[in-house]
This record gives sequence, C-alpha cells and structure tokens, in this order.
Amino acid sequence: MSPPHIMILGIGCILYRDEGFGVRVVERLGREYRFPDNVSLIDGGVLGVNLLGYMANADRLIVVDCIRNQGKPGDIHRLEQHELPERILAKNSLHQVDFLEALTLCTAIEKVPQTVVIGVEPEDIETLCTELTPTIEARIEPVMGLVLSEIERLGYPASPKSEAEIRADASCIGCMDQNDTITD
Repeated sequence: MSPPHIMILGIGCILYRDEGFGVRVVERLGREYRFPDNVSLIDGGVLGVNLLGYMANADRLIVVDCIRNQGKPGDIHRLEQHELPERILAKNSLHQVDFLEALTLCTAIEKVPQTVVIGVEPEDIETLCTELTPTIEARIEPVMGLVLSEIERLGYPASPKSEAEIRADASCIGCMDQNDTITD
C-alpha cells in the first residue's frame, strides 16, 4: 500500500500585504526543508476552484492562509475540517470563497481530503504591497513549526536542508525541485 499523499497548500494574494501569508510560508518551507516523496508543496495563490484537481488528489490537506477569526493581528488559528463550514459565512476574501467551494466540490466527486487549516489573523490585507507587515512576518516560523508538526504527526517528517543546500538552491535560477511539474 502506498503512503498517503499529503499536500501543503499555501493560498493568498501576495500583492496585498498579509493576504500573501500562506504563500510565503509554503515558499519558506520549500526553501528550507526536504520532504518525503508523498508530501507536496503547492503555491495555490488565488486559484480557488481551479485547485480542485490538485486537492482531489490529496489524502491529507494542510492549508496555510490568513484567517480573520475575530482575534488580534498575529493570532494563530488551527481549524479542523469539521470547523470549516461554520466559517463559510465569515469569508475573508474571494480566494477563500473559491477555496471553500473547491473543498465542497471534492464532496461531489467523492474525494474529500482530510483537511486542517492553519492561519494567522492578518493586520493589513488591503494595502497594495508585497511585503508582510512585521507582526505577520514574525508569525511565519511559528506557523512553519505547526505545519511541520502536522506532517510529523502523520508519520512523514521533513528534514532541514543544510546552509550549503539552501545557498545552492538560491543560486540555481531556473532549477526544478521535487514539487515542480512540467506541462506542455
């Protein structure tokens, strides 16, 4: 029996400050860690419903995003799959609407991955800027730790890359890593 496909999906729009939090976390994870073959990192951006094909192929889905959950900026939230329907009425952005619809559509094709959403309460999702606010930038490492704990709990831990590997990856413009795909 093959191991379960675990997908770590970062969603959000990097053009609106803290809205890009999930994408930034996935970028850092990919830059700093090696993952088993059954674990994939996906920059889902704002693709929403277009992620359905990817999501339906996962057995386990770990979503990273910014989440307005009536807390203060920087609060970290972890939502289990059964808590997500309650959040549908409190959608924060168009990409979350589309993400929730894609997850709902997985039910229609009878391929719903076990899902957990890990996110941070944003400070600013309206300013056009590619930099995270300092408050939210400081939450990247703690959220990375939560994501790494999730996959370790599932039995497929990541291993940190050495400084030399990180430098080599950074200098290899145009190189492909384990999560890149080629399409025609």
